[in-house]
Amino acid sequence: MGKFKRKIVQIITALVTNANFKGFFEGKIYKGSLKKSCVPGLNCYSCPGAVGSCPIGSLQAVIGGFKYKMSFYIVGMMMLMGTLLGRFICGWLCPFGLIQELLNKIPSPKIKIPKIFSYIKYVVLIIFVILLPIVFVNDLGMGDPTFCKYICPAGTLEGGIPLVLTNPPLRDSIGNLFFWKIFLLIGTIIMSIITFRPFCKAVCPLGAIYALLNPISVYRYEIDKNKCISCGLCAKTCKLDVEVYKKPNSLECIRCGECISICPQNAIERKMNLRSK
Repeated sequence: MGKFKRKIVQIITALVTNANFKGFFEGKIYKGSLKKSCVPGLNCYSCPGAVGSCPIGSLQAVIGGFKYKMSFYIVGMMMLMGTLLGRFICGWLCPFGLIQELLNKIPSPKIKIPKIFSYIKYVVLIIFVILLPIVFVNDLGMGDPTFCKYICPAGTLEGGIPLVLTNPPLRDSIGNLFFWKIFLLIGTIIMSIITFRPFCKAVCPLGAIYALLNPISVYRYEIDKNKCISCGLCAKTCKLDVEVYKKPNSLECIRCGECISICPQNAIERKMNLRSK
């Protein structure tokens, strides 16, 4: 029942986040007042259906501007959401996370990504989201949104492909960069089929930000030591390799709740901890 509830929330969030349905038929991006606000999950600004902006894309747009400056609104929004919910956002409110999970439903041999790869997303955050747009600028002093431009498969799937399909002038202008992004998207799709949420675990810079706030978030998991028998069922169930009974607020935990459903002692509890905030 818990899995079903989460999937419903994910689908509703994806639909609300991309509620400009006519944009997919017209091949146009929504540019109304709602686009000035950021959605909590990774959802491309250029998606024809998107009614809000992507936090990572917005952050890069500001960092790569004519004069480097930090947007306190964008950073503050991410910090607020992360401090309140942590990676619950990844597990319940991110459209691209939902896409990866649906792909993983396709029958195939499954593998697990080694834990060491989970650190790559912090490198991506520091280098591709923050440093490169600051260091490499053009004659006008503007930096490229390097993560969005060269890496993000969500942007290719949600924005690049729909816009190219519905705009003949764009089809005539595609080049090597577009094919590179298609290559990365295909790789992400294949990996999503054979392993659970590979982009979230290894690459996503937004997930990296929320992960750092996971241990201190208001919404959290706690283990009742009086009930826990250290059977390890929660760890065996976790698709992100979190040893829940040892570290319930791990950086990798997306709060999916499957460990709570499997626990025979009901020892894992959802908490709203405001005392230390």
